[in-house]
Parts: sequence; structure tokens; C-alpha cells
Amino acid sequence: MFNPFAFATSTEILFGRGQAQAAPGRVAELGRRVLLVHGRDPRRSSELARGLCASGCMVQGLAVAREPDMALIEAGVQAARDVQVVVAMGGGAVIDAGKAIAALVPARRPMLDHLEVVGRGLPLDQPPLPFVAMPTTAGTGAEVTRNAVIGVPEHARKVSLRDPRMLPRLAIVDPALTDGCPRGVTLASGLDAITQVIEPYVCTRANALTDALCRDAIPRGLAAIRRLMEAEDSQARDEMAWVSLCGGLALANAGLGAVHGLAGPLGGLTGAAHGAICGALLPHVLAANRGAVADAALAARLDQVGVWIGKAFGQPGASVPAAARLLADWSRAAGLPGLTDQGINAAAQGAAADAAASSSSMKANPAPLASDDLRAIMRAAS
Repeated sequence: MFNPFAFATSTEILFGRGQAQAAPGRVAELGRRVLLVHGRDPRRSSELARGLCASGCMVQGLAVAREPDMALIEAGVQAARDVQVVVAMGGGAVIDAGKAIAALVPARRPMLDHLEVVGRGLPLDQPPLPFVAMPTTAGTGAEVTRNAVIGVPEHARKVSLRDPRMLPRLAIVDPALTDGCPRGVTLASGLDAITQVIEPYVCTRANALTDALCRDAIPRGLAAIRRLMEAEDSQARDEMAWVSLCGGLALANAGLGAVHGLAGPLGGLTGAAHGAICGALLPHVLAANRGAVADAALAARLDQVGVWIGKAFGQPGASVPAAARLLADWSRAAGLPGLTDQGINAAAQGAAADAAASSSSMKANPAPLASDDLRAIMRAAS
């Protein structure tokens, strides 16, 4: 018997090497006045910009050199008042920025009315502009999610702008766009992608479809990230792009857990990179959840994750605590900094433990974790 569930995602997904070549024509079908949101270096998106111009589009560029905050999004909304379609080509921060701008250009209310936690959390009062997402890292899966994470510095928080209509009109996942991604970015974003297939698999809102995605993606992701830390490998890049996509699909339709429940507040408090925070926390959250879980079915899922991790790192049949130690030791050896090395001190950890209670991610965690449990997790990840 299947428990009832709903599943929503981008209107269309193009996946595979070479799919980026279709972007100019597909974007032009949605509108000719285009806002192209890109990362710090516009040269990464210059080929796309040329293709859009050749397809008859007028292209306006917007650089996103940091994780988006309210000021950046407000500036982007003003810049995009006359555009018909928004395209974002970059990592998760770029895609979140583009998604938020596309959502807020038609909106009649101020942004704060629509933000969760620090605002009123109201649904959008107008449909977003058409939005096209083209990820250049394998990490967040933002190309298939219905929210954008935005920093609110005055509250020292990162919160979501969320609405079902924010799902991209088109997601183009071309693994070739991730080739040659720097080692540190590959490690942090890859561990985020792996976290985002593990947490939906062990969360309380998992369903048959997200299970199918996650069961396939977890062992693939673990094997691929190991290969990519040894050498550049196009097949491993393809695997990680697939894992990242699966993570976005799964988290948007099931839920996450304590890793992301803590990562949001920690990022808002310190400005540390989201993927690196998630990678540092993941092993210790797994161990804590296994120690606290009461539901036998969820315990079995956590045990299965431990088996997959143990197999990937040379200890088949490892228990969850042993697998967590394997993953933590490997991540550190590969160059992932602990929380302290990311600038996250004890004060920030204490504040994050208190703030995590209001995080939407915590609601689906497989076990109840008290504030003291969360503090212990962060100490272990330091």
C-alpha cells in the first residue's frame, strides 16, 4: 500500500550533456526581453548571452557575486521591471536570486510580506515571470524547487520566499556546465547534494516517488564525490548533476531535516557557505538521529544510509555511528573545513540551536532533537 502524496516540479526538465545548446531558442519562446542572472564573472554566461541575442532577444545582465540578500533582490527587481523572462545560469545562489526576482517583479506587496519567519509568509499576489534555471554546480537542486533562500541581515537569518508558482518554467541541467568546477566548490556543493538525497529519504514525509529518487541517488553521489576528489571525471560530473537534480526533486516534495534546519540559521548568522556547513554537519546529524529515533521504519532507513556510506568508504556493513565517522574523516581529509574554520563560533552555534526550532526543515527530521542535542552536533562538527 502506498501512502497518498503529491509531487510538483518544474514544467519541463532537460537533462544531459549538450542540452544547454537548446537554451537560446527555448528562452526566446518565452519572451524577447531577457534578464540574464549570472555569477561574479559574466564570461561564464557569455556564450548563452550571444545565443540569446542571435535568437532575437534583448539581454540585460545582472551579476550575483554572493548569496542573495534582500538588498540584492530589490536591486534586481528594479533592474528587471521591463523584462519578460528571467534566466539564471550559475550556482545555487544565482538560481535563487533569479527565481526570487522573477517572482517579485509582478508582485504588488513588499518582499517582506512574502518572506517566511521574519515576514508574513504570504503567497504571491501575482504569478511570477517565466523563469529558466541552468545550474553550473551540482549542489542545491534549486532548478526544481519552489522557494528561494534570501538573507535578511538585520535579523541575521536566511529565510525562504516560497510559492508553488515559483517552480521554474524550464530547468536545463547540462553536466558539461559543471566541468572543471574548482575542487573546494565541488566538494562543498557535492556534499550538499548528497545531504539533499539523504535527508528526504530519512525524513517523516518521505513518499514512494522521492524514495525511488533517493535510493538511486545516495550511493551514486557518494561514489561520484570520491572520484571527483581524486581527479576530474566527466562521468562523475554527470552522476553528481543527476544526484543534485534528484535532491531538488526530493526535498521539494518530501522535506529535509536537522542539517538544513541548522544550516539556514548558521549561514544567516555568519555568512559561511551553505554547502560547506551542510557537509560539516551531515555525519554528526546522522549519528544523532540514529541515537534518538524511535520509529523502527525510520531507524531502518538510517541504517541503510549507514550501509551505503560504509560501502562507499571501504567498510561494508558499517553501523551509522561508524559510517558517520568515516564520512566526517574523509570530508576533512578532502579539505572540507569544520564549523570553527568556517568562522562559526560557539556563540553563533548557540544562537542557531535556538533559531532552528522555527525552521521548516526541522519539522520533518526523523527524530526530535532538543537544543542541547543540536549544540552537541555543532560541537562535533567544529
